[in-house]
Amino acid sequence: MLSRRTRSAAALLAAAVALTACASQPTTSAAPAGTASTGTASAAAAPAPSASAASSPLTITDPWVKTTKKGMTAAFGTLVNNTDTDVVVVSGASPLSPEIELHEVVDSGGKMVMRPKEGGFTVPARGTHPLQPGGDHIMLMGVTEEVKPGAQVAFTLTLKDGSTLEFTAVGKEFAGAKEDYQPGMDMGDDKDGHTGEGDR
Repeated sequence: MLSRRTRSAAALLAAAVALTACASQPTTSAAPAGTASTGTASAAAAPAPSASAASSPLTITDPWVKTTKKGMTAAFGTLVNNTDTDVVVVSGASPLSPEIELHEVVDSGGKMVMRPKEGGFTVPARGTHPLQPGGDHIMLMGVTEEVKPGAQVAFTLTLKDGSTLEFTAVGKEFAGAKEDYQPGMDMGDDKDGHTGEGDR
């Protein structure tokens, strides 16, 4: 029969072996059940691009349209390119006008005249392109409705890549920019009583 001392020593040896085995196993810490779901929720909550940003590489700031009784008028603002490549505006449309052209103002024999801008408006990468009286502008012809101060006029610009920019311009009185039309431009009856952008 084993002595009491022998039995005690054996018990201590067994306990030591058990502790050594536990210590040799890798320690793992399970993440709380809520941790993974919290991470997923954060990713899902990340802001998505707005519809306007996704649909067009351009935005426009401070758009306005010159008040007029009828005939012709023009829209202005600043085109902003939010991309790393040049963007070209090739055409425009508005419920206010059956015919819209992209115009520029040039010096012709010492006289400032308006004409369609060949190739449209190019907005440089990460840059801007001003539309202003006496410079590039959106020309509306055949306007039959009066544009009063504060009027809301919808526009759609089409870009070279086929995307579009939609915006609303506000009616604003303006008496400047009295350019003529380039000789040879057929403006029809709209030219009567009109000089520059919009009726005086």
